[in-house]
Amino acid sequence: MSDQEWLAERFEEQRPRLRQVAYRMLGSLAESDDAVQDAWLRASRAGAAGVENLDGWLTTIVARVCLNLLRSRQTRREEPPEAHVPDPVISFEADPEQAALLGDAVGLALLVVLDTLNPAERVAFVLHDMFAVPFDEIASLLETSAPAARQLASRGRRRIRTAATPEGALESQREVVDAFFAAARNGDFDALVALLDPDIVLRSDGGTTHPRSTALVHGAAAVAGRALQFANPAAHLHPLVVNGGAGVLATLEGRPFSLMAFTVSGGRIAEIDAIAEPDRVRRIVDAHSTQRA
Repeated sequence: MSDQEWLAERFEEQRPRLRQVAYRMLGSLAESDDAVQDAWLRASRAGAAGVENLDGWLTTIVARVCLNLLRSRQTRREEPPEAHVPDPVISFEADPEQAALLGDAVGLALLVVLDTLNPAERVAFVLHDMFAVPFDEIASLLETSAPAARQLASRGRRRIRTAATPEGALESQREVVDAFFAAARNGDFDALVALLDPDIVLRSDGGTTHPRSTALVHGAAAVAGRALQFANPAAHLHPLVVNGGAGVLATLEGRPFSLMAFTVSGGRIAEIDAIAEPDRVRRIVDAHSTQRA
Protein backbone atom coordinates (compact mmCIF):
# COMPACT_ATOMS: atom_id res chain seq x y z
CA MET A 1 0.00 0.00 0.00
CA SER A 2 1.37 3.40 -0.99
CA ASP A 3 1.57 6.31 1.45
CA GLN A 4 -1.25 8.06 -0.43
CA GLU A 5 -3.48 4.97 -0.26
CA TRP A 6 -2.76 4.62 3.45
CA LEU A 7 -3.66 8.26 4.04
CA ALA A 8 -6.87 7.91 2.02
CA GLU A 9 -7.87 4.86 4.07
CA ARG A 10 -7.20 6.59 7.37
CA PHE A 11 -9.04 9.71 6.22
CA GLU A 12 -12.14 7.69 5.36
CA GLU A 13 -12.00 6.13 8.82
CA GLN A 14 -11.94 9.64 10.29
CA ARG A 15 -14.52 11.17 7.92
CA PRO A 16 -17.55 10.76 10.28
CA ARG A 17 -15.72 12.44 13.16
CA LEU A 18 -14.33 15.18 10.92
CA ARG A 19 -17.84 15.82 9.63
CA GLN A 20 -18.99 16.23 13.24
CA VAL A 21 -16.25 18.79 13.81
CA ALA A 22 -17.30 20.73 10.72
CA TYR A 23 -21.01 20.47 11.53
CA ARG A 24 -20.55 21.91 15.01
CA MET A 25 -18.54 24.78 13.59
CA LEU A 26 -20.70 25.57 10.56
CA GLY A 27 -24.23 24.38 11.38
CA SER A 28 -24.72 23.43 7.74
CA LEU A 29 -24.72 19.86 6.46
CA ALA A 30 -23.77 20.82 2.90
CA GLU A 31 -20.99 23.16 4.01
CA SER A 32 -19.72 20.51 6.43
CA ASP A 33 -19.39 17.97 3.64
CA ASP A 34 -17.63 20.54 1.45
CA ALA A 35 -15.27 21.46 4.29
CA VAL A 36 -14.31 17.83 4.89
CA GLN A 37 -13.71 17.30 1.18
CA ASP A 38 -11.59 20.44 1.03
CA ALA A 39 -9.63 19.14 4.02
CA TRP A 40 -8.98 15.89 2.18
CA LEU A 41 -7.61 17.76 -0.84
CA ARG A 42 -5.30 19.75 1.41
CA ALA A 43 -4.18 16.68 3.36
CA SER A 44 -3.53 14.63 0.22
CA ARG A 45 -1.46 17.41 -1.31
CA ALA A 46 0.60 17.91 1.85
CA GLY A 47 1.06 14.23 2.67
CA ALA A 48 1.32 12.84 6.17
CA ALA A 49 5.03 12.13 6.25
CA GLY A 50 6.38 13.02 9.68
CA VAL A 51 2.93 13.53 11.20
CA GLU A 52 2.87 11.88 14.63
CA ASN A 53 -0.76 12.55 15.57
CA LEU A 54 -2.74 11.97 12.38
CA ASP A 55 -6.16 12.42 13.98
CA GLY A 56 -5.16 15.75 15.49
CA TRP A 57 -3.54 16.87 12.23
CA LEU A 58 -6.70 16.12 10.23
CA THR A 59 -8.87 17.84 12.85
CA THR A 60 -6.71 20.95 12.59
CA ILE A 61 -6.99 21.00 8.79
CA VAL A 62 -10.79 20.76 8.94
CA ALA A 63 -10.89 23.43 11.64
CA ARG A 64 -8.80 25.78 9.50
CA VAL A 65 -11.14 25.32 6.54
CA CYS A 66 -14.15 26.00 8.79
CA LEU A 67 -12.49 29.05 10.34
CA ASN A 68 -11.96 30.53 6.88
CA LEU A 69 -15.62 29.91 6.01
CA LEU A 70 -16.82 31.51 9.25
CA ARG A 71 -14.61 34.54 8.70
CA SER A 72 -15.85 34.80 5.13
CA ARG A 73 -19.45 34.84 6.37
CA GLN A 74 -18.57 37.64 8.77
CA THR A 75 -16.73 39.66 6.13
CA ARG A 76 -19.69 39.42 3.74
CA ARG A 77 -21.99 40.38 6.61
CA GLU A 78 -24.06 37.29 6.03
CA GLU A 79 -24.48 36.42 9.67
CA PRO A 80 -27.82 34.64 10.08
CA PRO A 81 -30.81 36.52 11.49
CA GLU A 82 -31.99 35.77 15.02
CA ALA A 83 -34.62 33.38 13.65
CA HIS A 84 -32.10 31.32 11.66
CA VAL A 85 -32.27 27.58 12.34
CA PRO A 86 -29.16 25.51 11.46
CA ASP A 87 -29.42 22.33 9.41
CA PRO A 88 -30.67 19.50 11.63
CA VAL A 89 -29.52 15.90 11.71
CA ILE A 90 -32.64 13.75 11.49
CA SER A 91 -33.40 10.07 11.88
CA PHE A 92 -36.50 8.15 10.81
CA GLU A 93 -35.62 5.12 12.91
CA ALA A 94 -38.51 3.74 14.98
CA ASP A 95 -36.29 2.41 17.79
CA PRO A 96 -35.68 5.39 20.13
CA GLU A 97 -32.29 4.13 21.32
CA GLN A 98 -31.05 3.49 17.81
CA ALA A 99 -32.42 6.83 16.62
CA ALA A 100 -30.59 8.66 19.38
CA LEU A 101 -27.36 6.98 18.32
CA LEU A 102 -27.90 7.92 14.69
CA GLY A 103 -28.79 11.51 15.50
CA ASP A 104 -26.18 14.13 16.25
CA ALA A 105 -25.50 14.43 19.97
CA VAL A 106 -25.45 18.23 19.77
CA GLY A 107 -28.94 19.63 20.18
CA LEU A 108 -30.31 22.16 17.74
CA ALA A 109 -30.73 24.71 20.56
CA LEU A 110 -26.98 24.51 21.20
CA LEU A 111 -26.20 25.03 17.51
CA VAL A 112 -28.38 28.13 17.50
CA VAL A 113 -26.31 29.62 20.32
CA LEU A 114 -23.08 28.60 18.59
CA ASP A 115 -24.22 30.75 15.66
CA THR A 116 -24.06 33.81 17.93
CA LEU A 117 -20.34 33.35 18.67
CA ASN A 118 -17.69 35.07 16.61
CA PRO A 119 -15.48 32.76 14.51
CA ALA A 120 -12.57 32.60 16.97
CA GLU A 121 -14.85 31.91 19.95
CA ARG A 122 -16.71 29.21 18.09
CA VAL A 123 -13.58 27.45 16.90
CA ALA A 124 -11.93 27.61 20.33
CA PHE A 125 -15.01 26.34 22.15
CA VAL A 126 -15.81 23.54 19.69
CA LEU A 127 -12.26 22.27 19.44
CA HIS A 128 -11.50 22.35 23.17
CA ASP A 129 -14.81 21.60 24.87
CA MET A 130 -16.21 19.15 22.31
CA PHE A 131 -13.09 17.50 20.90
CA ALA A 132 -10.47 18.01 23.65
CA VAL A 133 -7.95 19.77 21.40
CA PRO A 134 -5.20 21.37 23.57
CA PHE A 135 -5.15 25.16 23.80
CA ASP A 136 -1.65 25.43 22.39
CA GLU A 137 -2.83 23.78 19.15
CA ILE A 138 -5.91 26.00 19.05
CA ALA A 139 -3.68 29.04 19.62
CA SER A 140 -1.51 28.09 16.65
CA LEU A 141 -4.58 27.75 14.45
CA LEU A 142 -5.99 31.11 15.57
CA GLU A 143 -2.56 32.79 15.51
CA THR A 144 -2.79 33.84 19.13
CA SER A 145 -1.48 32.76 22.52
CA ALA A 146 -2.66 29.78 24.54
CA PRO A 147 -4.06 32.03 27.32
CA ALA A 148 -5.96 34.04 24.69
CA ALA A 149 -7.34 30.83 23.17
CA ARG A 150 -8.41 29.72 26.64
CA GLN A 151 -10.22 33.05 27.11
CA LEU A 152 -11.99 32.70 23.76
CA ALA A 153 -13.28 29.27 24.73
CA SER A 154 -14.36 30.60 28.12
CA ARG A 155 -16.38 33.39 26.50
CA GLY A 156 -18.01 30.87 24.23
CA ARG A 157 -18.75 28.61 27.20
CA ARG A 158 -20.55 31.42 29.03
CA ARG A 159 -22.78 32.02 26.02
CA ILE A 160 -23.45 28.31 25.60
CA ARG A 161 -24.85 28.11 29.12
CA THR A 162 -27.89 30.03 27.86
CA ALA A 163 -28.85 27.20 25.50
CA ALA A 164 -31.88 25.16 26.49
CA THR A 165 -30.88 21.62 27.47
CA PRO A 166 -33.16 18.67 26.67
CA GLU A 167 -34.08 16.42 29.57
CA GLY A 168 -35.69 13.01 29.90
CA ALA A 169 -35.87 9.93 27.71
CA LEU A 170 -36.94 10.28 24.10
CA GLU A 171 -40.24 8.56 24.90
CA SER A 172 -41.13 11.14 27.57
CA GLN A 173 -40.14 13.97 25.25
CA ARG A 174 -42.41 12.49 22.59
CA GLU A 175 -45.36 12.42 24.99
CA VAL A 176 -45.03 16.15 25.61
CA VAL A 177 -44.71 16.90 21.89
CA ASP A 178 -47.74 14.73 21.04
CA ALA A 179 -49.76 16.54 23.71
CA PHE A 180 -48.69 19.87 22.21
CA PHE A 181 -50.03 18.99 18.76
CA ALA A 182 -53.21 17.49 20.21
CA ALA A 183 -53.90 20.70 22.13
CA ALA A 184 -53.16 22.84 19.07
CA ARG A 185 -55.55 20.86 16.88
CA ASN A 186 -58.23 20.94 19.58
CA GLY A 187 -57.87 24.71 19.93
CA ASP A 188 -57.08 24.35 23.63
CA PHE A 189 -55.10 27.47 24.53
CA ASP A 190 -54.86 26.68 28.26
CA ALA A 191 -53.55 23.16 27.59
CA LEU A 192 -50.91 24.59 25.26
CA VAL A 193 -49.73 27.13 27.81
CA ALA A 194 -49.49 24.39 30.45
CA LEU A 195 -47.17 22.41 28.17
CA LEU A 196 -44.85 25.35 27.50
CA ASP A 197 -42.08 26.77 29.64
CA PRO A 198 -42.98 30.35 30.61
CA ASP A 199 -39.79 31.57 28.90
CA ILE A 200 -40.11 29.41 25.78
CA VAL A 201 -38.57 30.60 22.53
CA LEU A 202 -40.07 29.69 19.16
CA ARG A 203 -37.74 30.19 16.23
CA SER A 204 -39.29 29.75 12.77
CA ASP A 205 -36.98 30.01 9.74
CA GLY A 206 -38.74 30.60 6.41
CA GLY A 207 -35.52 31.39 4.58
CA THR A 208 -35.35 33.74 1.62
CA THR A 209 -38.29 32.16 -0.21
CA HIS A 210 -40.81 32.26 2.66
CA PRO A 211 -39.86 35.35 4.72
CA ARG A 212 -43.41 35.69 6.10
CA SER A 213 -42.90 32.38 7.89
CA THR A 214 -39.81 33.71 9.68
CA ALA A 215 -40.48 34.68 13.28
CA LEU A 216 -38.89 34.81 16.71
CA VAL A 217 -41.54 34.46 19.43
CA HIS A 218 -40.98 34.59 23.21
CA GLY A 219 -43.27 33.48 26.03
CA ALA A 220 -45.82 30.73 26.55
CA ALA A 221 -48.90 32.79 25.70
CA ALA A 222 -47.44 34.16 22.45
CA VAL A 223 -46.18 30.75 21.34
CA ALA A 224 -49.50 29.10 22.19
CA GLY A 225 -51.33 31.72 20.17
CA ARG A 226 -49.10 31.15 17.16
CA ALA A 227 -49.54 27.36 17.49
CA LEU A 228 -53.32 27.80 17.33
CA GLN A 229 -53.00 30.16 14.38
CA PHE A 230 -50.89 27.78 12.29
CA ALA A 231 -52.44 24.44 13.30
CA ASN A 232 -53.36 22.63 10.07
CA PRO A 233 -55.75 19.66 10.39
CA ALA A 234 -54.81 18.53 6.85
CA ALA A 235 -51.14 18.15 7.75
CA HIS A 236 -49.78 14.68 8.46
CA LEU A 237 -47.27 14.60 11.32
CA HIS A 238 -44.35 12.16 11.15
CA PRO A 239 -42.42 11.68 14.42
CA LEU A 240 -38.67 11.60 14.02
CA VAL A 241 -35.50 12.30 15.94
CA VAL A 242 -33.86 15.69 15.40
CA ASN A 243 -30.32 16.03 16.76
CA GLY A 244 -31.06 13.34 19.33
CA GLY A 245 -34.35 14.89 20.54
CA ALA A 246 -38.03 14.71 19.66
CA GLY A 247 -39.04 16.26 16.36
CA VAL A 248 -41.78 16.24 13.76
CA LEU A 249 -41.87 16.34 9.99
CA ALA A 250 -45.12 17.81 8.65
CA THR A 251 -46.33 16.87 5.17
CA LEU A 252 -49.22 17.97 2.99
CA GLU A 253 -50.41 15.59 0.28
CA GLY A 254 -47.27 13.55 0.85
CA ARG A 255 -44.87 16.48 0.39
CA PRO A 256 -42.72 17.75 3.30
CA PHE A 257 -43.32 21.39 4.14
CA SER A 258 -41.99 21.96 7.67
CA LEU A 259 -39.60 20.40 10.15
CA MET A 260 -39.75 21.08 13.88
CA ALA A 261 -37.34 20.29 16.71
CA PHE A 262 -38.46 20.44 20.35
CA THR A 263 -36.29 20.96 23.41
CA VAL A 264 -38.18 19.47 26.36
CA SER A 265 -36.90 20.43 29.80
CA GLY A 266 -38.57 19.85 33.16
CA GLY A 267 -41.54 18.22 31.46
CA ARG A 268 -42.27 21.34 29.39
CA ILE A 269 -41.23 22.58 25.96
CA ALA A 270 -38.45 25.13 26.43
CA GLU A 271 -37.65 25.76 22.77
CA ILE A 272 -39.11 25.05 19.35
CA ASP A 273 -36.90 25.38 16.27
CA ALA A 274 -38.76 25.12 12.99
CA ILE A 275 -37.69 25.18 9.36
CA ALA A 276 -40.66 26.55 7.44
CA GLU A 277 -39.11 26.67 3.97
CA PRO A 278 -40.55 23.66 2.08
CA ASP A 279 -37.75 23.40 -0.49
CA ARG A 280 -35.10 23.37 2.23
CA VAL A 281 -37.07 20.81 4.24
CA ARG A 282 -37.29 18.55 1.19
CA ARG A 283 -33.55 18.85 0.58
CA ILE A 284 -32.82 17.88 4.18
CA VAL A 285 -35.22 14.92 4.08
CA ASP A 286 -33.90 13.75 0.71
CA ALA A 287 -30.30 13.96 1.92
CA HIS A 288 -31.01 11.83 4.98
CA SER A 289 -33.13 9.38 3.00
CA THR A 290 -30.22 8.90 0.60
CA GLN A 291 -27.80 8.29 3.47
CA ARG A 292 -30.23 5.78 4.98
CA ALA A 293 -30.64 3.82 1.74
